[in-house]
Amino acid sequence: MDDDVQLDRAVRPVDPGEGLRHGPMQPRGRRGVNRVPVLGRGLPWHTRAVARQATGESVLSRAVRIFEAFTPDEPVLQVSEIARRTGLHLATASRLVAELTSHGLLARDDDRRVRIGVRMWELALRASPTATLRDAAMPFMEDVHAVVGHHVQLGVRDGAEVIFLERLSAPKAVINYTRVAGRLPLHASSSGLVLLAHGPADLRERVLAGPLRAYTGNTITTASRLRAALADIRKEGFAWCPGHIHEEALGVAVPVKDARGTVIAALSVIVPNTAESRAVTGVLMAAARGITRSLPPSPLIQ
Repeated sequence: MDDDVQLDRAVRPVDPGEGLRHGPMQPRGRRGVNRVPVLGRGLPWHTRAVARQATGESVLSRAVRIFEAFTPDEPVLQVSEIARRTGLHLATASRLVAELTSHGLLARDDDRRVRIGVRMWELALRASPTATLRDAAMPFMEDVHAVVGHHVQLGVRDGAEVIFLERLSAPKAVINYTRVAGRLPLHASSSGLVLLAHGPADLRERVLAGPLRAYTGNTITTASRLRAALADIRKEGFAWCPGHIHEEALGVAVPVKDARGTVIAALSVIVPNTAESRAVTGVLMAAARGITRSLPPSPLIQ
């Protein structure tokens, strides 16, 4: 059965005329609303009566849950899978998907599966608080990429995670798990450690309280080691993470500051985990200073 086929009869009050089509009705409830017939008394065998429960959740909150059901690894979903991931009734999920699709915020493939719509991408770029930062950083990222020949990334903090705004890669580059719009916990990557080291003190304490997920045997997973690493980053001006996400990869990151000296982003490279890769630190620092000079005086990210 197609996901869009709705079993409305199972979840809505029944009008008086339906008793003539589906069998005798039960007595009216105290509020004057007809009760839904129980299974075996007027409903087909394959239809199950489900009580509608008021959750107090707004339509907007439900729509947000639908968008959050999509992931970088699963950008296309069936409506039934959207309903499962969001906890919404299939009828509700289908109705909201149809409305969001009518506005271009979602889109349907030929096989009726659903994906994020181009309209959503357009609106996100139009009002993006990071667009100016990305535009200022791109020429310097391209220069760094020409030198290192592997991955160059720009990340900003969102809560207790780093989200990557841009990434430049190359064929046969060292393995790298990050992607544009991908996230990692702050303690695990070089970019995240830079942002955590220069972030609010209360955020550092929350992250230090754990848990600290391990990606490899080199990932920082204890509060004492993390506290020491953050102090070193503030002192040295860069984060050095050999094998923290993958054994074969080295992450190196430096802070990017705005005109007021506030750290607003992290510029990083992912290169082979070898001694020769240490030379990239100076290149990154020079690029970060160039980005700062190219930024407008007004704050970009609050």
